[in-house]
Amino acid sequence: MSTADGVRGVRARARIEVTAAIKAEARAQLAAEGAAKLSLRAVARELGMASSALYRYFPSRDDLLTALIIDAYDSLGGAAEAARDSAAGLGPVRRWTVVCEAVRVWALAHPHEYALIYGSPVPGYSAPEDTIPAAARVGEVLIGILREAHRGTGLAKPVLPAELRPEAHRMAADLAPDLPPETVTAMVACWAELFGLVGFEVFGQFNRVVEDRETFFRHAADRLAHSVGLVFP
Repeated sequence: MSTADGVRGVRARARIEVTAAIKAEARAQLAAEGAAKLSLRAVARELGMASSALYRYFPSRDDLLTALIIDAYDSLGGAAEAARDSAAGLGPVRRWTVVCEAVRVWALAHPHEYALIYGSPVPGYSAPEDTIPAAARVGEVLIGILREAHRGTGLAKPVLPAELRPEAHRMAADLAPDLPPETVTAMVACWAELFGLVGFEVFGQFNRVVEDRETFFRHAADRLAHSVGLVFP
């Protein structure tokens, strides 16, 4: 290795470490103040950096928010994928519920990051297309379970009203053209219900309503599996 290569390697490692420190402090601000009050100047101050130095890593607040959003989606997606892999060989309903339970566990362990990606929009911020691949990971895991069932034990097609059929075909063409439109329509509804259930728990709407939340959620996830057409082998 040449001296120049060694210097570049040291600089690359230093950049990775500083970037990680910036993100860690930004997450601490999210927990304390919320995403709307995230400030590059405050992050720089807490890290003992000049604002001009921090801007070399993240030129704007929106760039830092985007990085945090992608990290959160990737962390959640990784948890869903690990859960799916851990349930390999089990039936489709159980694989579905295991993934749903992993989403809930991740959200409860990372409430401020969950709020960043599924809570109220941040005023003045519009997420760029860069966030889409990471945001799609949980949905892709659930669609993958449906694909395996469709090829194997089969799917029970949910009832699809005639007036919804054009939209169902459009969604199927965009999201999963290899699955029946009835399944894709039910999948979109289940995806929304899953994050609604998780959000209600994370944001406290279940207080004084649901006590045994783990059992309640498991039952709800099982119901979602059946509403999307998964059947027991």
